[in-house]
Amino acid sequence: MDIKRVFLVGFMGSGKSTLGRRLKHEMGWNFLDLDDVFEDKFQTSIKQYFADYGEESFRQAEKECLEDVIHQENLIIATGGGTPCFFDNMDVMNENGLTIYLKLSIETLISRLNSGKNVRPLVANKSGDELYQFIKEKLEEREFFYNQSKVIADAEVLGVEAFVNIIKASGDLSV
Repeated sequence: MDIKRVFLVGFMGSGKSTLGRRLKHEMGWNFLDLDDVFEDKFQTSIKQYFADYGEESFRQAEKECLEDVIHQENLIIATGGGTPCFFDNMDVMNENGLTIYLKLSIETLISRLNSGKNVRPLVANKSGDELYQFIKEKLEEREFFYNQSKVIADAEVLGVEAFVNIIKASGDLSV
């Protein structure tokens, strides 16, 4: 398989953007965070867009952003946590690149999300128990889609070098 793009998928807070930026430097590819693409295209924050238009409208606009970048080559894309779970987004990503699910425990996700709740509309007002329950329920819904990724990786133990090796082992890189 000729790999021209890598899609990092997983729950919010799983490290998709951080890993994507690091892979950019290791692989010499470009990197896009789909959230940044969204905010540039619609000239508003995701939090504000949610408040103004709701989740359904956001998911449609998010799909447009995915379609905007899907044909760029030598590209690492950090998707939003819900991106794979709506429309045919997961199928589209699997057809157009290597998908990697960054899998983390609920406890690790809670730890990471507690520090950045104010910029994440889906968890902004959740207390500890509410956050745990929310993550547990959303993971149960979303893992069906996440698990369709071509690679499922334990993001708690793997470093950047391991991800570079996974990508290289998955096919011929388009460089």
